[in-house]
Amino acid sequence: MVRDLFLAIDVGTGGIRSALVSHDGEILKIFHKEHEQIVPRYGWSEQRPADWWAGTVETINQVLAEVDGAAARVAAICACGQMHGAVLVDSNGLLTRETAPLWNDKRTQPQADQLNKLIQPDDALRLTANLPSPAWPASKLMWLMENDPEAVAQAESLLMPKDWINLKLTGEYAQDYTEASLSFLMDQSTRDWSDELIALTGIPRNLLPPIRNPSEILGSLTERAANRLGLSPGIPVLVGAGDYPTALLGSGVCGAGMGSDVTGTSTIMTLIHNNPVMHPGVSNLLEPSGNWGSFTLLDAGGDAMRWARRAFHENRRSYSEVADAATRAQAGSNSLFFLPYLNGERFSNAPNSRAQFFGLTSGHGLAELHRSILEGVAFSVRLRLDALQGSAGRPERFVASSGGAKSRLWLEIKASMYNTPYVVPEELECGVVGAAILMASATGKFTDLRSASRHMVRFGDQINPNPEWCELYDRMMPIYSDLYNVSQQFYDRIDRL
Repeated sequence: MVRDLFLAIDVGTGGIRSALVSHDGEILKIFHKEHEQIVPRYGWSEQRPADWWAGTVETINQVLAEVDGAAARVAAICACGQMHGAVLVDSNGLLTRETAPLWNDKRTQPQADQLNKLIQPDDALRLTANLPSPAWPASKLMWLMENDPEAVAQAESLLMPKDWINLKLTGEYAQDYTEASLSFLMDQSTRDWSDELIALTGIPRNLLPPIRNPSEILGSLTERAANRLGLSPGIPVLVGAGDYPTALLGSGVCGAGMGSDVTGTSTIMTLIHNNPVMHPGVSNLLEPSGNWGSFTLLDAGGDAMRWARRAFHENRRSYSEVADAATRAQAGSNSLFFLPYLNGERFSNAPNSRAQFFGLTSGHGLAELHRSILEGVAFSVRLRLDALQGSAGRPERFVASSGGAKSRLWLEIKASMYNTPYVVPEELECGVVGAAILMASATGKFTDLRSASRHMVRFGDQINPNPEWCELYDRMMPIYSDLYNVSQQFYDRIDRL
């Protein structure tokens, strides 16, 4: 039988997804299994890697049962996964610690603060293209060394979540360069572990496995794993990558000059460059094709829409109805501004920022209020775009995904706000598609990732900037910027009330 299917695994924070994908990028079947997030204390977040493996086995068995002859048709296996989770395993591939701290675990803030005292920002950017963060695995391993030294002493390797699944599939230890680039342990210039950062953090060098290319073949499916999964041993298993960079690839963002807008509860903006952008407000990761994805996270996003739906309509209107109300207002919302910092602003000089409407008159109604919220989120992104661009200017287009991609008006506002076209992938399971693209390249179906992406990712109609809106937003932007800066003097005073 022809091996014409790719088996993709996505180790998410909320659960495991396994999917069968055709060589054309069509998802034939996908199954999801939730797993528990453990919160031992406020701000802590852990999961059991054993649950990830159990979910992987269950969802793969389910998906294979739903497609005729699937087990004999699988050409390759590739996993992507939630980034930064610190999994410790010994030389026998056994966990030395039952749980792994996740990307959103905040217990490592003291370790990040310590790193900020030990290294100057310019040196951190020079070495890693990133500043210290409690999310990065370096901070997590420093915490584990202080608080669970026995687990660290017994460990042979530090793996990321999808690397643990790969170990169960192949018996091989590795990390990929997308994960390593956000570890605060990799030298951005050599793309190998940094002796200087290893010395700075005190992390044992032997815990860091080889850094591999995401599209390389890591190994073959072992007989033991094959028996659990109902597959034939020997199927090639890829190194894979972090879920976010894999989703970039699966959304068609895989070359310099492209941009990604992932608007969910918050907003993640990513621009692809040949080199990292050295700026304290910008983070940098290597994406699967080897270019740099320079990105910034803004707390403003779909959360503003959620607030408006609750505050103005007591959740009695759907998101589409709220967005539809905004279409009845003119561009610029009749000179009404909205600063969308409803829950503060993590990456800012004023993390205690507040939201506000400015310019309200008796002539404004719900339509203008709703539209100004959509425009306010876009204004907040535009404040960050210049730094994110480096010296490259605007991307040739933005690819929108997640919940914010469902509102055409919002995409029209953003296209005009940034004077850059927007497109939306037809298939929104971008992580799964990205894993399939990696497999298509690794198995020789396509010569490189960009060719595979062009073939396997399909877009809807392009949304182009509206010239009149562009001109209006250009005139409004300086006012928004001044409002943003002037308002910061009030936040501490409000906190003291």
